[in-house]
Amino acid sequence: MISRSTKLLTHPILQSLTQYSTLTHTPSPSLPQIPKKLHHKDWLSPTEVLQVFTSLPDPTSLLPTLHHYSTRKDYKPTEALYTLIIDKLSQAHLFDSVDTIISRIKSERNCRLSDDFFRNVIRNYGNVGGYIKKAMQTLYDMPGFGCWPSVKTFNLVLHLLVSTKMFEVVHEVYLKSAELGVEVDACSLNIMIKGLCECGKVESAVKVLDEFPQQKCVPNALTFSTLMHGLCGNGKVDEAFGLLKRMEDEGVDPDSVTFNILIAGLRRQKRNDEGIELLEKMKLKGCAPNPASYQEGLYCLLDAGRFVEAREFMIRMVSRHVGPSFVSYKQLIQGLCKEDRVEELDWVLRQMMRQGFVPKMGMWRQIIRSVISKRRNHCCVSYEETIDDLIT
Repeated sequence: MISRSTKLLTHPILQSLTQYSTLTHTPSPSLPQIPKKLHHKDWLSPTEVLQVFTSLPDPTSLLPTLHHYSTRKDYKPTEALYTLIIDKLSQAHLFDSVDTIISRIKSERNCRLSDDFFRNVIRNYGNVGGYIKKAMQTLYDMPGFGCWPSVKTFNLVLHLLVSTKMFEVVHEVYLKSAELGVEVDACSLNIMIKGLCECGKVESAVKVLDEFPQQKCVPNALTFSTLMHGLCGNGKVDEAFGLLKRMEDEGVDPDSVTFNILIAGLRRQKRNDEGIELLEKMKLKGCAPNPASYQEGLYCLLDAGRFVEAREFMIRMVSRHVGPSFVSYKQLIQGLCKEDRVEELDWVLRQMMRQGFVPKMGMWRQIIRSVISKRRNHCCVSYEETIDDLIT
């Protein structure tokens, strides 16, 4: 027997109403869940608040949670809390929300913030988000928050501008140093030199050297190395050597990077013998060569066509636990094959494979061609056919 209620449910009009109700009452998107701890009336310490925000798995819930926290009587944000929130938002690339937090901090003015805080914000904007102009604006806005930037924060912005090749803005920021209360240091001037060199204004970069005494700064090995790199890149190797003399006259000791730049500069001008001599001179000056120094010296020998010496030099490199590059092995094999020094290829090939490099097919063809070239007149098959058979 069918009950009255069951009959009513099967009525066509009621069924239509039920379907309409289902269609029009779709569940609304779930709102961010506020942690239960913030709903309690118990007073929360700054450490407990940090724990609440640290535990939030969804970055989009950070702003609603902060808003809810601001309605409590114990609301007292700290630099550590703001740093945590901005870091989590930045990692999620929610930089519009970061802007909202910065605006909130400025309007509330209920938390004193340090230079470290703003440097972290600048780093997030620049390094994580790629918003260089926002990073720069944050530097400019710091005095409005009652915090003056340190030279470390100032240099971070200069470095961001140079590394992203925004050279036209670097000088503008540099000129703002006095207005921002920043006393530039040697690092600031080194960044300026790097920027000028990278945009091709090497002569202007050299003139920055004159600013060091005016700013009561002393140039270091990095200062001269950067300038030498710029000069050598523009083919002005002799001028770079002039800077080497100047740095020695001023009591600045050149390091291995300085010599590596000069050796590479000489090699680019095909002055390979001078490059090899400079490698020996740096040892006499008490500067120990690093792996890059040995690699540059090896390239000089290879470029000069001194392949037997290059092999001996490579043996010395390996004995010092310095691994030559794949290009070095390739050039040496080509050179030894060209000079028919087949007997000296064995060590090169074995060492190459010990280092994890695998010879390419073209290199094997060249090696085999060199090995059998002396016998090709005595073979019954053609030279090229023999090579193909050996490889396949």
